[in-house]
Amino acid sequence: MVSHRRPTQPGVSRSVRVTVLSAAAATAAATLGAATANADPQDTPQAAGARVDRLYTEAEHATELYNKAGENAGRLRGEVSRAQDRAARGQERINTMRTALGSAARAQYRAGGIDPSLVLLLSSDPDNYLDRAATLGRVNDSRALAMAELRKAQRALDQTRAEAARSLAGLERNRAAAGRHKRTVVRKLAEAKRLLKSLPGADRVAFERSSRTGRDTGTGPVDGLPAGSARAAAAVMAVRQALGRPYVWGASGPSGFDCSGLMQWAYAQAGVSLPRTSQAQRYAGRMVPLAQARPGDLVAYRADAGHIGMYVGNGQVIHAPYPGAPVRYDPVGMMPVSSVTRV
Repeated sequence: MVSHRRPTQPGVSRSVRVTVLSAAAATAAATLGAATANADPQDTPQAAGARVDRLYTEAEHATELYNKAGENAGRLRGEVSRAQDRAARGQERINTMRTALGSAARAQYRAGGIDPSLVLLLSSDPDNYLDRAATLGRVNDSRALAMAELRKAQRALDQTRAEAARSLAGLERNRAAAGRHKRTVVRKLAEAKRLLKSLPGADRVAFERSSRTGRDTGTGPVDGLPAGSARAAAAVMAVRQALGRPYVWGASGPSGFDCSGLMQWAYAQAGVSLPRTSQAQRYAGRMVPLAQARPGDLVAYRADAGHIGMYVGNGQVIHAPYPGAPVRYDPVGMMPVSSVTRV
């Protein structure tokens, strides 16, 4: 989902991107919105290409934030649903307890209008009365226990409703964050498209080809290694089936993908559930050195793990590169590798 061009130079720009990734959602969205795609007449094709590359990178950061917000929203929807189910069951239980206590109270009221000490004094059979009074005491003890259970159930219901309210509030916040990140992505991609359109045709072609220039493609793992596991082999088969399908930001297949969505989909075909974002996917297994990579391993790029692909052997990865570029093969060294994860 990111443009695969020469890595950005170290220094201030790298630290700015790290700051963007670590900022709060609203700050991230605002920061990502700062760039413009109005082509400067003095821009060289190389400078314009670098600006497009930056826009794609910023859009990718916003896309990962959008994906994370969506994943959190899904989790929160589950929490809300479960809390509402618990609340409904708790309310039903309370209603049943209240009905039973109400019936008992009405029966006692109808039978117990005289003070117990006066009843004993006037009774023709005090011994029989005392026996019945002892039974009444046990009934009252049972009723007191029922009242305590009712109060406990009511407190549990109040707590469950509070949990549901918090989850609902969190869901609304995540929806709002997802909306902000979506607007940022759309704006960045539109700016990049306008800037690319302003380039002469030959320069646009050169820009597309530049994704394979300046890369070290000779240091990849040796050919012919088997997949790391049976499920990794199944994931490799799946990811190869996705070759040629379009990059679609925020998508996880089957008709289109962003980078982490492709990895999630491919491993889902192998029966493995991966998290949604590339940052989380890099921790979805055991990290291994690049020199020991096997087909099916996840290769995360840049220090922020902002992009991810799948190693498929022969020094190549399959990934969803960036808008306008379909799922394809590229050299494993196309960008700085930050980690290799065996799922």
